[in-house]
Amino acid sequence: MTTLTPPGPQPGHPYRAEMEAERRGWYEILDLVRSLTPEECLEPGYQRDPDWTVRDVVGHVGTWLAEAQAQFDRITAGTYEGHEVNVDALNAEFLAAMHGQAWDTCWVQANAGRTMMLSAWYLLPDRTDEAAWWIRKAASDHYGEHLGRLREWVAELIGRRPPE
Repeated sequence: MTTLTPPGPQPGHPYRAEMEAERRGWYEILDLVRSLTPEECLEPGYQRDPDWTVRDVVGHVGTWLAEAQAQFDRITAGTYEGHEVNVDALNAEFLAAMHGQAWDTCWVQANAGRTMMLSAWYLLPDRTDEAAWWIRKAASDHYGEHLGRLREWVAELIGRRPPE
């Protein structure tokens, strides 16, 4: 039987350390989310004003991963036009795009966004300031912005479960 190994960065890739940090952060998010029921993923309270659920956090992270993939593709193709990014406007746009989506849709979108982002990231031949910014904003640093509260919220949701 042949085992297929997903493509990954080549040894000596210019972003290998950042890719490892991204992987660790992503798998921590996965572990936390997978510890919840689908119903718990829809419970408001991750943040207030506006109310966010785990679905909203997953959708938010996934849309940033998809945007990073698009930017990496532009960098690779030589069509990247520079770094005029209004983070608040993109956050609002991404939140609106994912508003009301089913849990399964957000989950699949985030996983697909990450897969596509990684594929584009692996193709970056050199380190650039622009690519490094997108890596931080969409991946490991971005995960870090959400992991602390996500850990707390997941623990609270699990703590609400009735005793078995």
